[in-house]
Amino acid sequence: MEAMLFFVLVGAVVVAAIARWRGWPAPLLVTVVALAASFLPFIPEMEIDGHLLLNIVLPPLLYSAALDVSFVGFKRSLPQIRRLGIWLVLLTAVVVGLVAWLILPSLTLPGALLLGAIVAPPDAVSAAAIGRKLGLPRRIMTVLSGESLINDATSLTLYRVFAAVVAGATITVWDGVWQFVVAVVVGVVIGLVFGLVLHQLRMRVADPVVIGTFGLLVPFGAYAIAEHLGGSGVLAVVAMGLYVGFNAPRTDYTTRQQEAPLWLSADLLLESFVFAYIGLTFRRVLSDLGSESVEHILLLSAAVLAVVLVVRPAFIYPVHAWARVRERARLQRWERMVASGRFEVRRSRPGRRPLTAEQMRRRLTEPALVWKDNAVISWAGMRGVVTLATALAASDLAALDSQSSHAIVVVAFIVTVATLLLQGLTLPLLIRGLGVAADVDEKEDAKAIASVRARSREAGAAFLSEQRELWAAKYGESELKAFDTFRQRMMRVENDTDRAQEVEDSVPRPSYDDLVALSRGWLHVRREVLLAERDADNLDEELMRELLAAIDAEELALDTRGATRPQSRA
Repeated sequence: MEAMLFFVLVGAVVVAAIARWRGWPAPLLVTVVALAASFLPFIPEMEIDGHLLLNIVLPPLLYSAALDVSFVGFKRSLPQIRRLGIWLVLLTAVVVGLVAWLILPSLTLPGALLLGAIVAPPDAVSAAAIGRKLGLPRRIMTVLSGESLINDATSLTLYRVFAAVVAGATITVWDGVWQFVVAVVVGVVIGLVFGLVLHQLRMRVADPVVIGTFGLLVPFGAYAIAEHLGGSGVLAVVAMGLYVGFNAPRTDYTTRQQEAPLWLSADLLLESFVFAYIGLTFRRVLSDLGSESVEHILLLSAAVLAVVLVVRPAFIYPVHAWARVRERARLQRWERMVASGRFEVRRSRPGRRPLTAEQMRRRLTEPALVWKDNAVISWAGMRGVVTLATALAASDLAALDSQSSHAIVVVAFIVTVATLLLQGLTLPLLIRGLGVAADVDEKEDAKAIASVRARSREAGAAFLSEQRELWAAKYGESELKAFDTFRQRMMRVENDTDRAQEVEDSVPRPSYDDLVALSRGWLHVRREVLLAERDADNLDEELMRELLAAIDAEELALDTRGATRPQSRA
């Protein structure tokens, strides 16, 4: 088994690497290749416990995804994310359960609803990979990524409730609601506690290798403890990832540069394995169908697949229209308050600049999604790791007879593979056909960058004026020539990574270390400007991270020159 697992991992990563090289969606290619390989006679069968799959694979994938999600964008899109991640999952579970019960009454209603909870949550891994490759706008990517972070919590809570009912427990609707509330509260609290502790560790420990290792371990701890206390392990990991990711710009740049490739590698490994496992197991699941049940189960699988494909757009479009009506009503109330003088522009936090009317308007509205955006979101409903793992876990429920548990596993696998292939292969065609691209993002990004650079120049000028006075007091007026030359270079080209070396070679200066300290102060000021603009909702968080990476590269170049300087002088 160990050797088989190793070869599956290696093969999956090789196929994913080829897909990345060719610009193809890696999850889809891995699934197709694994599916074809499963029919080879020398490929042995693989069996992994569903609970193990949830506990080992899900926490790091969720944490990595949460680190990359813009918290500001997540907060602005929360109404849309909440509708998809909670209410759509509930609706899908109920509709699938009723349809499954009508087609296969032997499942019983609780068992059918259990199947509904299993197939309800989409997995945004494939959709995100395709969206990034084709340049989907951030407003769509934020909704898809945010949905994938919370819909698993809803689905797993429903799974626990219906599994208890299947086992014979008496649970009312209010019991289910209370269990969901407890799962949310306990999960979020545990996640924030873990996030706070990890952030403080990242702020105080200067060794990026140690911090990266802790980052790999902590998601498993948060997930396990939250589940043990009756909370949602999914929400614990998501809350921790959002908190750590939002505060990551305040940590040392070496930590950010260390963890970025680390998590990219972990994601590639885990995602490749999951989709390879789906493909390799699919043939065995189909071969286990008995001749007397194959017709009913295939009919049930087709019906469930049709439901999950139809319910999503049938929910998204009318609910989005209703949300727009409520949004217009909120704006009208706010405008009446402004006209009557009862509205006072407030500050987002003490010490921050007052919120402008435009910023308040943005906080009262959801990011605009047109019908084309909703079409892409409606078709990005591929199922993945959670559906696979919970289906395997359901097969171990003692209260389910073997025929029912087998039917649940088969339907879940068929729906997962079918959505991956059907929606995954056609989603790029839909995106290109509708012409949904990030053109608007590029125009807005250009304006935001220009604004940030203007503020950066202002903050930098103020910083350098203050430092000039300190420099003169420390070294005297005769040394101001070096300072002024250095200041001109920094103000003229903000991203010139060779600044300190050029000054060292061309102008007199009190010491090399003084110039390095001045460069670090300049970089610190620019980082603070980025954070202030992000916190004031003037700069998209993903754009801020791109600009921050450029500043981090400057500081890395500064440290590299400092490390090699004694050898070069020898």
